Amino acid sequence: MSAMFSAVFGTPVTAAFFSMEVISVGIFHYSAIVPCVVSSVVARYIAAAFGITPLAVNVAFPEPDPVSYLKTALLGAMCAVLSFAFCLSMTCGLKLFRKIKNHYVRAVTGGCIVVLLTIFSGSQNYNGTGGAMIVSAFTERPFVLAFLIKMVFTVVTLGSGFKGGEIFPVFFIGASFGSVISQLLGVDCSFGAAICMIALFCGVTNCPIASILLSIELFGGESLVFCVLACAVSFMLSGYRGLYSEQRILYSKVKTKYINVRIGDKR
Repeated sequence: MSAMFSAVFGTPVTAAFFSMEVISVGIFHYSAIVPCVVSSVVARYIAAAFGITPLAVNVAFPEPDPVSYLKTALLGAMCAVLSFAFCLSMTCGLKLFRKIKNHYVRAVTGGCIVVLLTIFSGSQNYNGTGGAMIVSAFTERPFVLAFLIKMVFTVVTLGSGFKGGEIFPVFFIGASFGSVISQLLGVDCSFGAAICMIALFCGVTNCPIASILLSIELFGGESLVFCVLACAVSFMLSGYRGLYSEQRILYSKVKTKYINVRIGDKR
């Protein structure tokens, strides 16, 4: 997990700690620190040798003052709601497609829906990883519903059996949502895209430490105080849902209480 994450996203430190944090939220599996670090560093080196470069964007961060902190916290809260909606949609989409018992029919159905959605949207911007759309969200505001369209594409694709990964779609949804909503808050679109991309990643994975490290590796140390605040709010308010059904949350998000619940369990 560390090696693949590092190779794809070019963030070896995040990759190492994400693998140790994501399985059981509330503790780190420190016995894995050496293999995780070594595998992520080696994978990043090999990926770089093949010309795979990490996401490169410029972010205009505001002055650190109470107003900008309040806006950052608000972005984090909105991403918590968005992460809950996304995870709930993924769960419902999967249950809906599983009603089609034949795997081939299920895949064909999902594929046809994606084709129709692509024709209806008028472009292929919402197919694949959407890397170009992620980068463009930092310089110009996308279509106001771009994040919602990508969410629908992702739910249909993954729910019908085409397993292509969830993290890139999360980056797309978060960046496009933040870029659009930034106009309402009067902040630069690059700032909104960066904060929401990280905060949404935190909300859907329940990994605040890895999310904070990701922000540093992608946006530099200047992002730290803002991203820490956004991740803290998103993590606290996102509830007990997530992308990974076997993930367990060992401690309550709001109390010093051992709960040991699996993602999606009713509370």
